[in-house]
Amino acid sequence: MTRWLGCLRAWAGTMPVAMISVLASEGSAPRGAGTRMLVTADACDGTIGGGQLEFRAVQQARAVLAYPPGTWRVQDYPLGPLLGQCCGGRVRLLVEHVDPAALGWLADAGEDQVLLTRLGAGAIDRRLAPGGVAQPLSARGPLPGEGASFAELLGRYRRPLYLFGAGHVGQAIARHAVHLPVRLAWFDTRAEFAGLDGVTIVADDRVETCVADAPDDAALVILTHDHGIDFRLTRAALQRPGLAYIGLIGSATKRARFLARLAGDGVAPRDCARLTCPIGVPGVAGKEPDVIAIAALAQILGLGE
Repeated sequence: MTRWLGCLRAWAGTMPVAMISVLASEGSAPRGAGTRMLVTADACDGTIGGGQLEFRAVQQARAVLAYPPGTWRVQDYPLGPLLGQCCGGRVRLLVEHVDPAALGWLADAGEDQVLLTRLGAGAIDRRLAPGGVAQPLSARGPLPGEGASFAELLGRYRRPLYLFGAGHVGQAIARHAVHLPVRLAWFDTRAEFAGLDGVTIVADDRVETCVADAPDDAALVILTHDHGIDFRLTRAALQRPGLAYIGLIGSATKRARFLARLAGDGVAPRDCARLTCPIGVPGVAGKEPDVIAIAALAQILGLGE
């Protein structure tokens, strides 16, 4: 995720700031490459995983603030033997005293851009490379030194989440999705929800076109106020073989009725089998909107990348 970009914009130039970057990890490491944490003399933003790893890294970050801006060091942390963390794994960190004069790239930085980094003598040079290619680093081997360079994709893969319905459950899903690796596209047919941030109002007879516009790796969650709209959206979604997830809110009875109607409309059994209804990870029985939302989002996160 790229929350650190906003924090760096806010803090840089107003106080001395150190930045901890995970360059590479392997095994059971708490966070992956690209994770960042900002540290000042008395504050921190973000996390590289907590525990002894983060405690030691924050100590190093505050120590580097005693040196001129642009100072950096790379450190390997074998989590088991060095830090006594039972998760094992290995992490390679870059710790730097951020130089405000070297942040010309920051104003235009955002997700899905490639950031090129070159380690220099007492300085780090960064620039954006539109159309560049990320270069994964290893957590083993010689530590990167002066002259080393690497390219990384800012942010991480975020699955498109097409959410149909702006009622209580829809609002709960949208609220919890904010800090998750999803890209939310949210639709409703009711004009009274036009003022709800993030909702796109779609005419009743055009709502299926939103399904057609969804990318192949999208997850669809259908929970409108109208079973007729739910059915049309479900039928349209099941005709998209590339969709990663098709979730319909409802009971086992609703599922059975929908499947019977879908079969009557000629939808093949193999396509009907792709329908998830009820939504949410099994074993979560609560009916509160937030419970349903968290259970459904957990199911979508379980799809992987």
